[in-house]
Amino acid sequence: MDVFEAFKVRKSVRSFEDRQVPEDLLERLLESARIAESANNSQPWHFIVVTDPEKRRELSSGRYAKFLKNTPCVIVGIGDREASPNWCTVDVTIALQNIVLAATALGLGTCWIGSFAEGEVKTVLNVPDKYTVVGMIALGFEKSKGGIGGMIEAHMHRRKSLEQIVSYESFGRTRGG
Repeated sequence: MDVFEAFKVRKSVRSFEDRQVPEDLLERLLESARIAESANNSQPWHFIVVTDPEKRRELSSGRYAKFLKNTPCVIVGIGDREASPNWCTVDVTIALQNIVLAATALGLGTCWIGSFAEGEVKTVLNVPDKYTVVGMIALGFEKSKGGIGGMIEAHMHRRKSLEQIVSYESFGRTRGG
């Protein structure tokens, strides 16, 4: 699948099959994060792969993260504030997005998780103080949705037009305007 197709088919998946992500696919995803670009090539990231059911349950305390307890794998991206005080959040986000797009190309579902209490995540995963928790990615094989669930999902995947979201040279200015 080329990258533009991955952009088109990628969606937030919150319902996964009860099977683990094969180790070779997981390694490819982590490699896609490892080779991401970063400010000054600081590579301020670290990734924690969580498959333990109890730890996933503990990570699911956020309002919009309840489904993590039924997700086969969660990848937590953390950034080293000492290595890159100004850019670690952006750099880790770039690396996590590489994981999301690579997962889509490999036939896996993902969902960005921003609904978490950083202190709780750091405690559950023993994250050192110098790191900040940037985000979590739910990962696995999507459970197929048929019937009304599939129709609702198709409706929710519609996007605004470029004209609605793009300005040129200053806000509100159209191309040639």
